[in-house]
Parts: sequence; structure tokens; C-alpha cells
Amino acid sequence: MSSYKVVSCPNCSKSVEWNKDNEFRPFCCERCKLIDFGEWATEKNIIAGEPTAQQIDIENENIQ
Repeated sequence: MSSYKVVSCPNCSKSVEWNKDNEFRPFCCERCKLIDFGEWATEKNIIAGEPTAQQIDIENENIQ
């Protein structure tokens, strides 16, 4: 029996052992890791919070 914790892949929900041998953890594979990275890069995923001054400046430039 494995003593490693089992977690769900954040992308596909496949069960994954949380151990040092899994170079993609918490993901099950490189594909799921890259899909997640792409979602952050295209701002599909964002961290909620107040916009920074730089974001406000960029938004104002886009309006003009």
C-alpha cells in the first residue's frame, strides 16, 4: 500500500499520487500542466483583487 497522498489533477480530475517522482504534480501529466499554464497566460484564470495602477493605465490607454 502506498503511503503517498492521492490528489485530483486540477485539470482532468484524474487521481495522482503526491510524491517527488511526479515531476508534474499537482498535475497528472505534462499536457494537463501546459493546459493550465495556457489558461493563466491568456488570463482565463485570474486571482481576484483590486486592479493595480499599471492595469488601470493600460485600460485607460485602450479606451482612448
